[in-house]
Amino acid sequence: MTKRILAALLALTAALLVAAVVPLALKATQHVQESYANAAEAEAHSLAAIAVENLGHNVSDREFQDAMRSYYAQGDEVVLATPSLATVTMRGKPPVDWRQLAAKTIAQGTSNTLVTKTRVVVTEPVWDDKGHTDNPIGVVVLERPTAQLNDSTSGLWLYVGVFVVVAMLAAAAIAVTFARWVSKPLVRMDAAARKLANGDLSVRAASGSGPPELRRMAASFDMMAGRLEMLVHGHRAMLADVSHQLRTPLAALRLRIDLLAADAGPTARAELAGAQDEIARLSRLVDGLLATARAESVTEQRIVINLIPTVAERVAAWQPVADGSGVKLATEPSGDDAEGTLGPQVAVGAGHIEQILDNLLANAIEALPEGGRVTVSVSATEDGAQLVVADDGPGMSAEERGRAFLRFSTASSNGTGLGLAIVHRLVTSNGGAARLSETPGGGLTVTLEFPTASHEGTNSQA
Repeated sequence: MTKRILAALLALTAALLVAAVVPLALKATQHVQESYANAAEAEAHSLAAIAVENLGHNVSDREFQDAMRSYYAQGDEVVLATPSLATVTMRGKPPVDWRQLAAKTIAQGTSNTLVTKTRVVVTEPVWDDKGHTDNPIGVVVLERPTAQLNDSTSGLWLYVGVFVVVAMLAAAAIAVTFARWVSKPLVRMDAAARKLANGDLSVRAASGSGPPELRRMAASFDMMAGRLEMLVHGHRAMLADVSHQLRTPLAALRLRIDLLAADAGPTARAELAGAQDEIARLSRLVDGLLATARAESVTEQRIVINLIPTVAERVAAWQPVADGSGVKLATEPSGDDAEGTLGPQVAVGAGHIEQILDNLLANAIEALPEGGRVTVSVSATEDGAQLVVADDGPGMSAEERGRAFLRFSTASSNGTGLGLAIVHRLVTSNGGAARLSETPGGGLTVTLEFPTASHEGTNSQA
């Protein structure tokens, strides 16, 4: 923003200077040149007025000679010539060919001025003051160097240049000050929004400077952050209360049924066993709902982790369960190949990858028959990292895959339909994406994509 405001204000200032100052400077330069030429013309006219005695009466006029010496002492070149351009008297030697201009003056009877880069040449006709002739009786030529004029013009343009530089510097200073005044509250709100998105609910963007609109926006942001913090903390407290209030009566109910089953007959014991199974299913459902609610309210500070060792650790933890079900668990790269490997780095909430893998592996092992296989692979992508869990089990139909991430959507009579919903919410809450596809040869493939780890607002985990 600062660069754009600076460029815009400098462009506007430059346009104003070009439109106003430059024409004014050109006009002033022209005026200086005209004044300089007018002064030379006036002095040539004065010389012509006293040159009559030298031309008309063929006598040496002392006043004219003194005037010529005075002008020559100032650096002027002065020539008095007849109508035939024969030199009567001369002080100095004009470097510019004055004869053509003098001939024009004799023919027209008017003065003429020629301005060059180095000289100002003025030719003034000399008239007979007695009126004996209607034609000029001579011509006065005055050549004056333009060094003084050039110095004046250079000084004028130097002043204009200094003024332009000062104006541009002032415009730059004003632009930078204004941009910082506007952008500082925006920078603070941007930083606060990033921290809030990364789970820091205590962050605020209070701003006591900047435009009133931005100050009001910062106040509204702080109010939103405060209410969000209150809602999240209240939601977490409610989850804790619900967890306690639901699990306690379920545990008590299960214990009572266990006591009843110990003294019941065979028929009653079978019914009570069915009730125990339903209570166990209800307990899993409560746990799944709580896990889903926690996943939907994820605001934890993210940490940067290496996917490969995390995957290897969870696969090793589930290996005994898989062995007990006759299912083979494998990783790509394998555990031996992954040792010492720096895998893809992702920024996720603490424990989220572990929870995601636990749900996916539990679903896969439960769905597979004996002899099935589950493969967990990790790979780097252009935008981040990819985690794939593929099995060769019965899989899902296209319709089932389309609603698998919805709550309570399950093809198993024993499942709660919350495992994939938890996975989806945990992945998306960390900026990733999840999709389901059919494994080549049969089965279900779950592909999870995570964005590249950004260390801004995250902590590193070895």
